[in-house]
Amino acid sequence: MNLAEAPEPRCTICTRALYADEIGRYACHPCARRCDEQLLELAGPRGLYAKLGSRLAPGSGSGGPAVSGSRTAPVPLRLDVLNLLTAGGPVLGPLETWVRDWEARGRAELNEAGTLQQRVNHAVSTLRFNLEWAVANHEAFDEFAREIHLMHRQCAVPVAGERPPRAIPVTCPCGAVLRVTLDTPKVSCYGCHTQYGHSEVLRLPVAERRAAA
Repeated sequence: MNLAEAPEPRCTICTRALYADEIGRYACHPCARRCDEQLLELAGPRGLYAKLGSRLAPGSGSGGPAVSGSRTAPVPLRLDVLNLLTAGGPVLGPLETWVRDWEARGRAELNEAGTLQQRVNHAVSTLRFNLEWAVANHEAFDEFAREIHLMHRQCAVPVAGERPPRAIPVTCPCGAVLRVTLDTPKVSCYGCHTQYGHSEVLRLPVAERRAAA
């Protein structure tokens, strides 16, 4: 291939052209720094994961008073928040999956001992310690960064009392209507089983109202 025709190296996350000091990396410095900051904000006693415990009561975090004044969250609990706090939920589960992946490459060590908070802290610390290695060597760093962004967003929404992102109906070429949000990392079409990544699913046409009904 003619060198003049070689594709310009780009960040796999924001897709901008890489600067000279970023060549050989899978992500630009700003995208890698954003991923590191989001990991940092998840862990610790004042992190987003720890703050979720105070958002279990219906009505908490919405700007108004909590349903109950007791220290124990009333029943029913906010199941969306409770799910975020479970061992196999969308926070600790993916974090430890990535630690296992990096462990297989000799760059991390999984520790499933201790409380869920301690496991989150350990996973975040391990991933942050090896982040620069991953940016330069892990071919799926873009997938990793998008999953970190998603779990950060999922934790930040209830903590800040925001409404969850609105679902948008889009149409797969097979005719199936998929409901996605701007935070959807990937989705599998139930009609034809096509796998769509984040950017791919957002390029699908918005479904007509009669199709989305």
